[in-house]
Amino acid sequence: MCGILGVMATSPVNQLLYDGLMVLQHRGQDAAGIATAEGNTFHLQKGPGLVRDVFRTRNMRALPGNWGIGHVRYPTAGSATNFAEAQPFYVNSPFGIVLGHNGNLTNADQLKDEMFRLDRRHINTNSDSEVLLNVLAHELQCSAHGYELDVDSIFQAVAGVHRRCRGAYAVVALIAGYGLLAFRDPHGIRPLVYGQNSTPEGMEYLVASESVALDTLGFQMVRDIEPGEAIFIDLNHKLSSRQCAQQPTYSPCIFEYVYLARPDSVIDGVSVYEARLAMGESLAEKVKKHIPIEDIDVVIPIPDSSRPAAMQLAQALNIPFREGFVKNRYVGRTFIMPGQAMRKKSVRQKLNTCGQEFKGKRVLLVDDSIVRGTTSREIVEMARAAGAVKVYFASAAPPVRFPNVYGIDMPTRAELIATGRDDEGIAREIGADALVYQDIESLKYSITKLRPDLTDFDASCFDGCYITGNIDEYYLDAIEAKRSGKSSKTADEEDDGEGNSAQQLVLQLASGARD
Repeated sequence: MCGILGVMATSPVNQLLYDGLMVLQHRGQDAAGIATAEGNTFHLQKGPGLVRDVFRTRNMRALPGNWGIGHVRYPTAGSATNFAEAQPFYVNSPFGIVLGHNGNLTNADQLKDEMFRLDRRHINTNSDSEVLLNVLAHELQCSAHGYELDVDSIFQAVAGVHRRCRGAYAVVALIAGYGLLAFRDPHGIRPLVYGQNSTPEGMEYLVASESVALDTLGFQMVRDIEPGEAIFIDLNHKLSSRQCAQQPTYSPCIFEYVYLARPDSVIDGVSVYEARLAMGESLAEKVKKHIPIEDIDVVIPIPDSSRPAAMQLAQALNIPFREGFVKNRYVGRTFIMPGQAMRKKSVRQKLNTCGQEFKGKRVLLVDDSIVRGTTSREIVEMARAAGAVKVYFASAAPPVRFPNVYGIDMPTRAELIATGRDDEGIAREIGADALVYQDIESLKYSITKLRPDLTDFDASCFDGCYITGNIDEYYLDAIEAKRSGKSSKTADEEDDGEGNSAQQLVLQLASGARD
């Protein structure tokens, strides 16, 4: 999971991109980057840490230009500690291209080998995003008319990317001297929207991972980019679009609605907030069947993403809803922190209890999901320490029993608390008196009821069905073997967060430059 932005404006975009990345910070906290363009010149600044740490005043002054892209990184493929894998990535041949990518290619190793043997391209990092960039560059070279590009050849290149790349990808890219390109994988696994803003100087366009970026930056939502579709905005601000995939399907990642996206976003025509309310309604029905309602005194959410579901559940059960945990907003999301030791340490730094809401009460805690169980176990212990006499636990999502290979950091089965355990076993593991999970069909219906024609989802982490069709036991074993050979950083080894490793690159590009 990462956050991406692309802007074609009539005035400098550095501040616009910075503000947009701040809004998308929840999608990645490992690194951030901005690239802007002036004609054939790219200006690039990227570094490890949060957006506010990577960019200083001097950096912003060195990012001139009226069009550009931005990226916040949450590492899944590649290394969490390698600054070279911060995005955007740049390549100069055959056209200057800067690219930002959200998702994960499942055939990246195969493509990397093809790049070296057949396309004669060198991949410098372990990032699948650099692989994707080079595939796009090669396809542009094949579709170009000599050293010139037009809209048809650009869309033809995207079609070539779709034929070769498997997995999840939402992409924004700058092509030197030509314009801004954005496209989405043929299944629409990762979200991508665009909007516009009319100014006296002309129409401006913004592409983003979530609609909340459009709202906060003053752009009017136009629509989602369709699965397999590409849009291209040239330097005259003319927008063109085309379906570039042969057999696209609408199968967005259901975990976006459960946890990843902000509640004020609209993804594929569905309000994330309303979807979470619907999850709470269906979860209430499941709770009724497994826990005596008279044995619950209060419903308490685990901040923040579970709050809508917990609120609606409490209303449906006619049980008081209370805020029992106070969140420290200056600690990162524990789910996306590298290293189990750091996750465990950060839970109590992140949350504190309001003792009066627990003392002598039988509480039902509601969370959006249970992945590794680390946070859930700590929270149950905190509730008991605060005086709760019984602690029930409800998850707005089904058990996570399978690895996610499309851009969420939970790829090893050994890390998943639901692996090899039934509901009672998981309840014992986290220390709860009882545990209730959402049903997978109820979860899907929570979204489908808001958009009836949206019936297919990537729910692979719940049901083990991988929609790209190229995932088997051998693939999963290879991922787990690769991860088990890596050592995660300890808390003491974390970056200082001051962006000291950030660098400023000014890339002089000729749109027809070659190696």
